[in-house]
Amino acid sequence: MSMKEMLLRVPSILMLGAIYVAYVLIGGVIFWKLEGDLGEKDISLLLLNKNRLLTRYTCLNQEGLEAVAQVVQEASKAGLSLKGNYTSDGFWKFTSSALFAATVVTTIGYGNMSPSSTAAQIFCVFFAVFGIPLNMVVLNRVGKYMLAIERNICDFLEGRTGGWRCTRFFVHLVSYLSGAVLFFVVPMIVFQLHEGWTFSQAIYYCFITLSTIGFGDFVADSNPDKVYPDWYSILMAWWIFFGLAWLALVVNHSIDILERLNSHFKERWGGQKQQAESGGAGVDNPDTVEEEDGIKKPPITP
Repeated sequence: MSMKEMLLRVPSILMLGAIYVAYVLIGGVIFWKLEGDLGEKDISLLLLNKNRLLTRYTCLNQEGLEAVAQVVQEASKAGLSLKGNYTSDGFWKFTSSALFAATVVTTIGYGNMSPSSTAAQIFCVFFAVFGIPLNMVVLNRVGKYMLAIERNICDFLEGRTGGWRCTRFFVHLVSYLSGAVLFFVVPMIVFQLHEGWTFSQAIYYCFITLSTIGFGDFVADSNPDKVYPDWYSILMAWWIFFGLAWLALVVNHSIDILERLNSHFKERWGGQKQQAESGGAGVDNPDTVEEEDGIKKPPITP
């Protein structure tokens, strides 16, 4: 790429950067307005409950309350239930450990469980270093395979319908809707039944997981007060893998649409600019004369 081409691309880069920054700031303002007041109310309610707790249990002082909170936090991190006198397997059983490994290589990182021993932390680093690129390669290959299937279906239907122009649009639309049902609607129902979440919480968890944002406020297969079947973690691992591949395909399609729109507006704007420049260049030069046949020739000097 020459220096001139690089300079021509600078304004578009600055415009995209400005749009990106504005988008993030607008999102921050909206989150601030939606959650700011609720956060202050939650803090006030927590302080009120703390004072009520200290008043009710006179033998519990500030130091004792902090000790209880420490026990609760450690039990929550280990996946142990404080209800009743029974013990559970905690987070680090085989199925949950395999699911944790999947969240590492997919960079979801809920944060509800993490290795605590030095050996496990060092292994996690090397496991992620080689696992993340491997996961990206495999997801890319699976996404290309899914895209190839869509294209073959489009070619087949176009051959049957005589090249109907809307065939590809309807094939992509059906693919999007099928993926949304398979990776969002069905898991939403499963999570609502097994986790006790509302449908809005379940669909929120599905998107936060498959987009690899992974806040960790909602995590399936992590409630210590519930007994999950072994197939539940395995099904979740498969759902995460193929859901990531499908969502990556959707994101690639969206990027392609945005790039095409950008190219369309750029060509349109560039064509108008070129037409304006050519129109300006077409003004008659006073140093020329026009013959009857319409051909411009230089003036005859005496």
